[in-house]
Amino acid sequence: MAKKKRGGRSARPDSERHLRQADRFARIMRVLELIQGNGRWDAAALAKELECSERTIYRALEVLTLSGIPWRHDVHQRCFRVDQGFKFPVMNLSEQELLDQVVATSVAAAPGVDAGAGARATTRKLAATSHTDAQRLLADARRMIEVLDLKLTDHSKHRDTIQTIQKALLEGKQLAGMYESPYLDSSLRLTLHPYRLCLLRQSWYLIARASKDSDPKTYRVPRFKALRQLEKPSLVPEDFDIGEYFGNAWSVFRAGEDYDVEIRFTKDAATQVTETKWHHTQQVKRYKDGSATLTFRVDGLEEILWWLLGWTGFAEVVSPVELRTLLVEQLQNGIAMNCAD
Repeated sequence: MAKKKRGGRSARPDSERHLRQADRFARIMRVLELIQGNGRWDAAALAKELECSERTIYRALEVLTLSGIPWRHDVHQRCFRVDQGFKFPVMNLSEQELLDQVVATSVAAAPGVDAGAGARATTRKLAATSHTDAQRLLADARRMIEVLDLKLTDHSKHRDTIQTIQKALLEGKQLAGMYESPYLDSSLRLTLHPYRLCLLRQSWYLIARASKDSDPKTYRVPRFKALRQLEKPSLVPEDFDIGEYFGNAWSVFRAGEDYDVEIRFTKDAATQVTETKWHHTQQVKRYKDGSATLTFRVDGLEEILWWLLGWTGFAEVVSPVELRTLLVEQLQNGIAMNCAD
């Protein structure tokens, strides 16, 4: 039953209230952006551009006044203007915070991530509203910081899908679409309650619950062939915990059985393999001969097997026996494929 306010009216859900506040703030910032430019914007033109009433425009201008922004009505030009030279103090960021923003922009725009349009725009706006030293720092950092060769799935063809998921998550709406998997004979038509969008290992994944299921599943975003937002509210448990959801999975999928894994790496590989945190349960033990042992507790062995194959000739499976057996079988299959006449 909906929560009632005094007088019998239903209270708006917090998510709806927050969205309305964000929309109002975005409109105010858009008004400021327009009247700071070179165009001639009066109340009627602003209302038409922002698809709202003139009354709403005047309320936005009142907020700008309360914020100390020196706008005025230019009688001769018949438009609103912001005093020349004024720059809206968006944030007073330190040098480290500015550098962090550039790094975030670089990572978001890297091949495979393809989520950098907003980050780039943010950095440009920071440069436009910052003092000269900050502008120089941002420009220098952009030239010096590059993020290359992440070896991620190419998401350049799936930007619309990612944006559709993001919008549905923010607005608390359901999704509907077609999903294809190499493990299925035909496409699935799904109606989904989206929980989270995650960048895992090499791809974007959507955690969502199909309307016909009781538990959420993990869907690889590039496998959606069509996806659209519905106007139906999404039902997401408030206590959903993404860490608990993935548990001890090596990467994306849980197999239902935990294993204690111990792998001994030769001294030629020990330094390189221990430089990376491969799993949240990882423990490292080093030996005098330069070798090292890594131990993990993982849910399922298939995903760690694919990782282990990349260390062939440098890694020995100490335990469990099941993982050693799977590794030997896979190596034998590979030898047979590549030594055939």
